[in-house]
Amino acid sequence: MSAPSGHIIIVVGAGPAGMAVANMMAKAGHEVIVLNRDIKFGGLAEYGIFPNKLKLRGGLRKTYWEILDRPNVHYLGNVSVGQNKDVTVEELRMLGASAIVFATGAQGTKTIGVEGDSAKGVFHAKDVVYHFNQLPGFGDRPFDMGKHVAVIGVGDVMVDIAHWLIRYKKVERVTAIARRGPAERKYNPKEIRAICSNMDLEGLKKEFDRVRQRLEAVGQKPDDLFKGITDEFTKCEPTTSTTRISFRFLASPKRVLVDASNRVRALEIEETKLEPKGEDTAAVGLKQFYEFPVDSVVFAVGDRVDETVGLPYKGGVFVTNPNKTLNDPDDSLFQAYDEASGKIVEGVFLAGWARKASEGLVGVAKRDGEWCAEVVTRHLGTKSSRSQGTAEEILRKLHRILKERGAHAVDVKGLRTLESAEKEHNGPGDCIGEFKFSTNNDMLATIENRAGKSHASSTH
Repeated sequence: MSAPSGHIIIVVGAGPAGMAVANMMAKAGHEVIVLNRDIKFGGLAEYGIFPNKLKLRGGLRKTYWEILDRPNVHYLGNVSVGQNKDVTVEELRMLGASAIVFATGAQGTKTIGVEGDSAKGVFHAKDVVYHFNQLPGFGDRPFDMGKHVAVIGVGDVMVDIAHWLIRYKKVERVTAIARRGPAERKYNPKEIRAICSNMDLEGLKKEFDRVRQRLEAVGQKPDDLFKGITDEFTKCEPTTSTTRISFRFLASPKRVLVDASNRVRALEIEETKLEPKGEDTAAVGLKQFYEFPVDSVVFAVGDRVDETVGLPYKGGVFVTNPNKTLNDPDDSLFQAYDEASGKIVEGVFLAGWARKASEGLVGVAKRDGEWCAEVVTRHLGTKSSRSQGTAEEILRKLHRILKERGAHAVDVKGLRTLESAEKEHNGPGDCIGEFKFSTNNDMLATIENRAGKSHASSTH
């Protein structure tokens, strides 16, 4: 690790991007203060990957612990940043750090804005993923899926949700609905192994026959596409239920149809055709509609950032500097930008999904964090002065603000206490293969309880 630099960097968000920034900045000799909305670090790595990937999650946790255990890294979990939250962006800027990096992820959900999308039985992918990963506030929510579930979207998130529906909910049928065709599917072929044992191959063949002419109309070869998609069904994980999964291609959901109690009964779908669009294709509606009976609908169509953070925001994303630089990586991509004044927000940077929502998973977010750290390093080289005050002084000011707001920040010592308590609860058969407290209150109570006992025993 480099010698102390006199610079203090605040990183907001402790997911893969935020932790990559913290790692690079700490190695460079800067003091790093990490603020995280959740009590536990990890973000997407803790609450966004499929439950049974324990080896992957365990490896990431080990890496993150090593970063947080460094003497120049200071972690505060259970701290929300934004308007009407524990601390505002402006308050953070006033603390005197040399730079602030927002790696808050994409906490909002995109919708396709169809009528009926607030009916009972309509869910957003992120909420479902948070539920099966036991994120406090989501883990104990009831998710009544019924027998036939439609998942809108054909990316990796669709695969994870289908996997959960097959393995744990054991629904009768899952249908992945795509506005375009099989050639435009977005999931990773390796991910499909989790669910291909449950694929309805006969139904898939019929689906290809149903859209055959529309695929051929743009020069696509249905038989080759069918072979391509089914050739990926290798090394399939053993099935754990009789659930059948299928696809519905060239199908654009237009309305969620409900029964008398506002519960999903079907989707109204418009047939689409493909039209060339540059090197890609676009789905164009054919004004032909039909009802597709389902019991629930999950929208897996991407995410948007949380506009309540208080950074310049437009159309689902935080605004970044439109004035490109010749640097690599390009500084402008990571700089927050205020369109009203036409200026960058001095010393404020974006990384990971906060910069580019839903772009890749853990590895991509980590790389983005490392690129952002390079940009911040260049920025620090332009500053003639160091941070205003020491890390301890900035932390003291921060704690004062949090105390005034009634926030209960959790440091690394508290996290270690929590980790030890959760390990004691671990047992077989749980959906995620390990125990997690389902609410923040349970976690805080456990930390305080054990801290109290520890203090009592040390005074005797």
